[in-house]
Amino acid sequence: MKYVTLPDTRERRLPFYLAMEEYVARHLDADDLFFLWQVAPTVIFGRHQVAHNEVNFAYCREHGIEVYRRKSGGGCVYADRDNVMMSFVTSGDNVSLTYNRFMAMLVLVLRRLGVEATGTSHNDVMIGDRKVSGTAFYHLPGRCIVHATMLYDTNMEHMVHALTPSREKLQAKGIESVRQRVTLLKDHISLDIEAFKAFVKTTLCDGERRLSAADVAAIEAMEQAYQRFDDY
Repeated sequence: MKYVTLPDTRERRLPFYLAMEEYVARHLDADDLFFLWQVAPTVIFGRHQVAHNEVNFAYCREHGIEVYRRKSGGGCVYADRDNVMMSFVTSGDNVSLTYNRFMAMLVLVLRRLGVEATGTSHNDVMIGDRKVSGTAFYHLPGRCIVHATMLYDTNMEHMVHALTPSREKLQAKGIESVRQRVTLLKDHISLDIEAFKAFVKTTLCDGERRLSAADVAAIEAMEQAYQRFDDY
């Protein structure tokens, strides 16, 4: 599997990376491609979700958290620079097989770090009975894209309050409740986030595919289809 790299290291918004997934799937011919990315505080909701049922727009507006819809299904997630986002692009049309391969990769990485991780039938990665990673999928003709969040660390207050406006989530015990259902990878490994990213790359990939400035320009043109959800 080849690791896709950019020609520069400047920070980009979430739509760029979603467009990058699609560009890689449509235009790069390697069977298996992979890359990691991080973003400023952002909420991403699924293709079929009703935004105002899932996102606390008032909280996001107050705290400068951007909101976007992605093309894949699945639930609403919060991401920030302390999360590691993972993108896997592969040839084929078999959804179950693609999910199984990707889940096996994530579990392999964590187990090689000494973490007793397991996958679930809902395509989550668990450490014990707590979730550390969730995944989502979408399909293009002959190509599959799976992306995942890896909770290395995160702002728990933002995670709880940004994802829903319901009173239940806004109770004082909301953060405690979420912490009982999720776990942070930093509590299970000795690597810092940059060392963890390097470990993932060397464990899963055997070479690089470097994008050109022309590739980046094409991705930026595609990025318009993923622009910010402005209804708030």
